Amino acid sequence: MKAYRINPEKASIDEIDVANLADIVGQVGFDTIESDAIGTEGDRLYFDEECFLRGGGVRFQIDTVIPVSGRAVVVGTNKDGSLCDVAADIENLRSRIKYL
Repeated sequence: MKAYRINPEKASIDEIDVANLADIVGQVGFDTIESDAIGTEGDRLYFDEECFLRGGGVRFQIDTVIPVSGRAVVVGTNKDGSLCDVAADIENLRSRIKYL
């Protein structure tokens, strides 16, 4: 399914394909994954839950969600919580990110 990988070190957002949570873990680079809802269409930001403990790295923030550091993935979710294509347009998402 269609997703976006955010790499704050490069200030980049790339469209990627993920099939499941294991793919998201691989893209983030750590198996301590947490997620937060972003927007109103079911999209979620998946990130390393321990990013603050690891320290360093460039942080970023989407809308008013707490800032995170390290790579992250944005993917959609259905009402039952299952993964689906990301709803947000990549340009819209770019405009909502602040690198800190």
